[in-house]
Formats: sequence, structure tokens, C-alpha cells
Amino acid sequence: MRTPSEHWERVEAALAGAPLDAPPVSLWRHFPEVDQQAESLAAATVAWQRRFAFDFVKAMPPGDYPVIAWGGASEYRGSPNGTRTVTRCPVQRAEDWATIRPLRVDRGAFRVVIGSVRLVVQELEGTVPVLQTIFSPLTVAFKLSAGRVVQDIATHPDRVREALAAITKTTRELIRASLVAGAHGIFFATQCATADVMDAETYAQWGCPWDLDALAEASGASIVLLHLHGPQPHFDLVLDYPVNVLNWHDRRAGPSLREGEQRSGRCVAGGIDETRLAEREPEAAADEAVDAVRQLGGRHLMVTPGCVIPIATPEATIEAIVRAVRRAGAPARQN
Repeated sequence: MRTPSEHWERVEAALAGAPLDAPPVSLWRHFPEVDQQAESLAAATVAWQRRFAFDFVKAMPPGDYPVIAWGGASEYRGSPNGTRTVTRCPVQRAEDWATIRPLRVDRGAFRVVIGSVRLVVQELEGTVPVLQTIFSPLTVAFKLSAGRVVQDIATHPDRVREALAAITKTTRELIRASLVAGAHGIFFATQCATADVMDAETYAQWGCPWDLDALAEASGASIVLLHLHGPQPHFDLVLDYPVNVLNWHDRRAGPSLREGEQRSGRCVAGGIDETRLAEREPEAAADEAVDAVRQLGGRHLMVTPGCVIPIATPEATIEAIVRAVRRAGAPARQN
């Protein structure tokens, strides 16, 4: 379901690199006290959107939802970012990769994730794009094993390969079900395409093929946003991915927004350093947003954080960012 609105107009203009009154702006946070049930997570998401009138909504299921789906456990221990701590990983030994089989997505944690998006889309009546959060297959393997997948790729490649095939099949089903539930697109996050986790050659072999397999399921989506998580992203490896928006920690890792747009030829999302939002003055955060708009002349741009914002971020800071972007509008592209 989709209803014409200024939010859709801004997003579509940004994707096309066309001028409009202002580029889209959106910020997202976790809701750790209510994210275990579809109804409560959806209610918090809708309230967040209605409070700030963002131009798109990123669904915020708990980041460990694949871990729970495959039999792990976690709990919230007060993380400033609202993330949960995994207390039991499904894969603790190389032999455990054999237990990772394709899952149905109409059960358990996946049912919560899909159900929440369905409720959000219904409540907002299609007036704003809603993106489902999907983790790349290798990222899921990383989460399931507390990172040991990196060493097991070298020592037990066949076991990891079989598990990745199961994860990818499930990921495709999750994307398909999310789009059927009403999501307008996906936020596809990889946490392994960064040099501090693995080198570019390893990711090209063990990340890219599975990413592309999963992303093929989103070919009909309005928005496919790729998030490169980490301080040293392998930016060049994803330039041929079938996505129409790229997001990374542009304030803390290269390239800049302007360079990223030029190198990729795609809309870019970023400009806000999420790591300091809880402590910064609203005016400083607003200035950062305006700088992002000026880098690209307001075109081919979505103003967003590089990643999830702290749950203690003051509402005044968020308001200042949204207000600054809307006022900055779409000036002529800077030379």
C-alpha cells in the first residue's frame, strides 16, 4: 500500500537525483523494552514516526533476531544504543554449523519481525516508505557464532558454506514475506564488509555471492538501501550491488558523502555522526546536517545517521536535525 505524500515525493526525488523542497531525512533507534512482540514494537515505531515526521521509516527489530530464530538467547543489559547482549550462540564449535538449517519465517522471531512491519505499514497507511531491516547472510553467520565464522571460513569452509546456503534461503524468504506484508523496501545491513573484520578478498568470496543471491529477492522493491557497517568499509566491493541507496559511517570512515555519490552514481544516505548525538548540542547536530545537504546540493541524498542513534538522544537534537534539513532545502550543487 502506498499513498501519495511529501515523504514519497522527497524519497523518489532523492533516488532520481532530482531537486525538490528538501532531501529526505530519517533517524532510527532501538526500542529494547518493547521489541520482543510485534504489537508493542509496531506501536513504538509508529509513535516515533508521528513524533518527528521522518521521510522514511527504518524498522528496528532487535539486532539479534536471527540469533533467537536459530535457537540462541539474549537479554537487554542497558546498552546505550539499545542493543541486546547475546547470552547463548547457536554456533559455538565448528561442528555446530551443521545445525544451521533453513527456517520457516512464519514462526518465532521472524514472525515478530514481519508482523511488526505489517502493523506499521497499516497504521501509517502507506504515507511514508517503510523499510524492513535485513542482515546479510555472512552477517547472520557472524552473529550466530559470535564472530568465529571468520576463522571457520579458513579451517572448515565446507561447513560454513552449507550453513550460508541455509541462511541465504531463509533470508530470501524473509525478504519476500516482508514485502508481501507491505514493506516498501529493505535496509540490507552487512557488518562484515569492513577491513577490521575481514580483508576485501575474503569478503568478495564469502560475502558478495550470498549478498547478491539474497538481494535478488528484493528486485521489485521501491527502495533497497545497503548499509556498510564498520570503520573500514570495502566500498568498492559493493558498487555493482542491485541497490539504489548506500549508507555508511561517512563521518567516521571514508569516503565522504560527496565522494561516495560520485563513485557509486547512487543516492547516498548519511551525514550525521550518531556516536555523539546524545551529548552534542542541538545546534551542532543541525550544522552537521546542513553540511551534508551542501555537500551534494541537496540531491541524490538522504540525511541519516551512519547507524543507530543512542536511545538517550534528546528529542530537541532530533528536532533540530529535521528542521535544519527542511530549511536547507535543495541549493545548487556545490562545486
